[in-house]
Amino acid sequence: MSSAAGPLEGGSTVRTVPEEDPHFVGVVTRTVSWVLDAVAINVVAIGTGLGAELVLSIFPVSPNFASVLKPIAGIVYIVWCGLCFVLFWSWTGQTLGARTMQIRVVTTNVGRVKPARAVVRWVGMNLAMLPLFAGFAPILFGRRGFPDWLARTVVINAPQRSLAQAREATLRKAREDQRPRPAVIAAGSEPNASASGDGAGSRRETREGLGHTPVD
Repeated sequence: MSSAAGPLEGGSTVRTVPEEDPHFVGVVTRTVSWVLDAVAINVVAIGTGLGAELVLSIFPVSPNFASVLKPIAGIVYIVWCGLCFVLFWSWTGQTLGARTMQIRVVTTNVGRVKPARAVVRWVGMNLAMLPLFAGFAPILFGRRGFPDWLARTVVINAPQRSLAQAREATLRKAREDQRPRPAVIAAGSEPNASASGDGAGSRRETREGLGHTPVD
């Protein structure tokens, strides 16, 4: 189905993606992307936690202070998870997992997701997990889950060129730039008339040299 045009700020129009667009991403690709993001986020969090434990083992603290650190660590973990998603969605539309799976989060008019909308989508993503990830069930049918509905976003395919393809395109452009450009004939010149005159003069001189009498 062809896409309709939707207005943007400033009066311009862009393509609007319908919900049945075949470029929408299904649940399997989204799940793999989400798992990759979760692994990357938790690897960093675990590494940071182990580093904090090492520091606390070298510099012992009181039991009261240690009990306060646990809820603080939990808050920091939640903020860290939120920042990872919000920053990447509002920067490039792609988290690490989304880039690996070549998908992108955009607005319904195929625009960049602003930070406020990215925060709304992250909140919606957490709400969609309760109960039993029910908020993601609509993806099986309409390709838009509760987070996308709440933030008015969509997830589309975003194929990317490999490094080899990008290098080949750069080399091709460089070769095209080095090719000689055809000469441009100035306006008002008469190359055909000049060339025909020179050719007639040459033929007359040739006939005279062979003993023929030129006929005017």
